[in-house]
Amino acid sequence: MPQSISKPISQPETPVAAQAPLCVDLDGTLVKSDTLVDSLLVLLRTRPALVFKLPGRLLHGKAAFKATVTESISLDVAHLPYNHVLLRFLQQEHAQGRTIFLVTGADSALASRVAAHLGIFSGVLGSDGTTNLTGNKKLDSLRGCLGSGAFDYIGNGTPDLPLLAHANAAMVANPSLGLRMRLRARGIRPAKEFLERGPFLQSVLKAARPHQWAKNLLIFVPLLLSHALSAGKLLTALAAFCCFSLTASAAYIVNDLLDIEADRRHPRKRLRPFASGDLAPITGICIAAAFLLVGLVGGQLLPGGFHGWLLVYLATTLAYSWYLKRIALVDVLVLSGLYILRLLAGSAATQTPISHWLAGFSMFLFLSLAIAKRFAELENLRASNAAPANGRGYLLADLAQMRSFGTAGAYAAVVVFAIYISGLDVVKLYRQPGWLWLIVPLMILWLNRVWLLASRGELDEDPVAFALTDRMSQLIGVAVVVIAWLAL
Repeated sequence: MPQSISKPISQPETPVAAQAPLCVDLDGTLVKSDTLVDSLLVLLRTRPALVFKLPGRLLHGKAAFKATVTESISLDVAHLPYNHVLLRFLQQEHAQGRTIFLVTGADSALASRVAAHLGIFSGVLGSDGTTNLTGNKKLDSLRGCLGSGAFDYIGNGTPDLPLLAHANAAMVANPSLGLRMRLRARGIRPAKEFLERGPFLQSVLKAARPHQWAKNLLIFVPLLLSHALSAGKLLTALAAFCCFSLTASAAYIVNDLLDIEADRRHPRKRLRPFASGDLAPITGICIAAAFLLVGLVGGQLLPGGFHGWLLVYLATTLAYSWYLKRIALVDVLVLSGLYILRLLAGSAATQTPISHWLAGFSMFLFLSLAIAKRFAELENLRASNAAPANGRGYLLADLAQMRSFGTAGAYAAVVVFAIYISGLDVVKLYRQPGWLWLIVPLMILWLNRVWLLASRGELDEDPVAFALTDRMSQLIGVAVVVIAWLAL
């Protein structure tokens, strides 16, 4: 949660306008993220071919590299994760007439766009394609601009140390541990601190999305429906669940990094750790790599073709994050296919085959839920009088057609289940299969409820998350388990 300025802002003895100019760093200070990394992530998603040409620009220096990245894409400066505690302070100082400069190592073109958006800066100093304006170079440039006059400075990292050491008043925003230690070693006590960043471990947990691991319980379904439970197979399924969950969390992190700019425009997703600036992308890459290492190595130790299905899942979900989710209808087919992959992975790990009935039922059910997810997104946009801007390939005019696609899939799943429990296969597994007919109206009730709430704009955009928190869904789930037990 955002924190207040650690030291109360006292009224200056002299008028604010007469105080020394206030100089503010951009990356990590005014903005909680690094705009160069943000730009690279957007570039990777929108112009991936250009990424391979960028290393050559580094041969001309980091300033030239920054200029090339800035020219290649237009970062959305209106939705950057600003440090609002600091921003409010700057707006107060500006309102009282104080001179404020944006002094940054970011490319000057990007810094100028940020300054124009905020409208509180008297001038901008940034890298110009030749000089990378950091450390002592930034200090020299600032002195060349201000002469020998005093200045106050706000920074966040060790490259800001020369400016903080020579500032009339040194202030910090979300300072790094290294900067804190070096300031303490020099006997410099920050005049003010502007802290706005969520707890690290909480942010890591949020980025991993453990609530989404509920989808991976599908790994247990082939074993449970085989009616051939054993302690050994249950432990194998549990290990497969853990490997799959870690791999899925790595994929979620990659998805969030690639979607960082689109998420910042979303009313709910803007609070995700990377979009909000609570976690640095490099931290996310390290976490994703660690998850993948454990998940994939562990998957190799499991029997059957589980590791192969895990790799197929990883490749598919990365392709979805990179490109496929922007193709209308293909995206929902891929989403439903990812659920099927979980069943196939569980079947391979426990060496229990999937019946054609389960395959058909799952295909239609998960397709309906995937379409419901997209339908809910469109319905929420329509209710807020907003146009789709996330590149998903859908229009508000598609709502009626999406509803028909989704409800058709839902009822197809019900029909497949009804045909299954009226066939001969079910007699081999259940002594009283008649009880299973009670599940049919419960399925109809739950699926109709999902689509009714989606049409009202009351459905969480992820039906799985909805099912885990909705009391009616929980009661229906318990009832289905009881009925299945009575049928045994």
